[in-house]
Amino acid sequence: MNGFHPNPPCSSREVVGRGRADLKEEPLRDRRLFEPGDLVTSFAGQIGLVMSVGEFEQAKARFREGRRLGHYFAPGCCANPDYVTQVPVFFEDGTYDVMKAMNLRGKKDVHEEKQNQIRKMLGGSVPGKR
Repeated sequence: MNGFHPNPPCSSREVVGRGRADLKEEPLRDRRLFEPGDLVTSFAGQIGLVMSVGEFEQAKARFREGRRLGHYFAPGCCANPDYVTQVPVFFEDGTYDVMKAMNLRGKKDVHEEKQNQIRKMLGGSVPGKR
C-alpha cells in the first residue's frame, strides 16, 4: 500500500452524538427549500402554492391529484412531504401534487389577484380580507 486511504476515518469529535437516534430527531426545517405558503411554478410554468401538512391532508380529501410531470412517484411508497425532496403543492387548476423539489422554482412576481384566487380555492384565508 502507498499510505493512501480512500475513506479516511473521522475524528472522534465528529462521531460523538451523531448516532441514528440523533438524526431522526433533527428537524428538517433548517434544510427546507420551500415553506408552506410560498408560491412556486412547475417547470411547465404552472403556478402553485406550497401547502402545509394539514392543508395537504385536506386537499387529498377534497381535490384530485394532478399527476403532472415532475410529481413524486415511487412504486410502493406513499408521499411523505418533507419540503426538501417532496413538496406538496396546490395548483391553479384545482389539483394537487407532491412534487420533486428539483422540478419547482420559487415565484415572486405573481399578481396578487392570482395568489388570492389560489388561496381561496384551497379554502384558506386571503391575507388582508376577512
